[in-house]
Amino acid sequence: MRASARPVLLVQGRASGHPAQTRAPHRYLRWRNASARHPDVLAAQRRERSRIRSEKGIRWGLRPLAGVA
Repeated sequence: MRASARPVLLVQGRASGHPAQTRAPHRYLRWRNASARHPDVLAAQRRERSRIRSEKGIRWGLRPLAGVA
């Protein structure tokens, strides 16, 4: 966990004691690591989104180019 995230989690947490405060970030990290998607799947999804944007003529979050869509 990044060093900056731990104090925020500890201060903002609703837990009443230190053991509970340390369990919450650990539980989140276990969930995040268990729910991670395969890098190849993520890359394929990025390529597909890029292909669709390219077909629509969308560049850098702007509207489609005139006459393309």
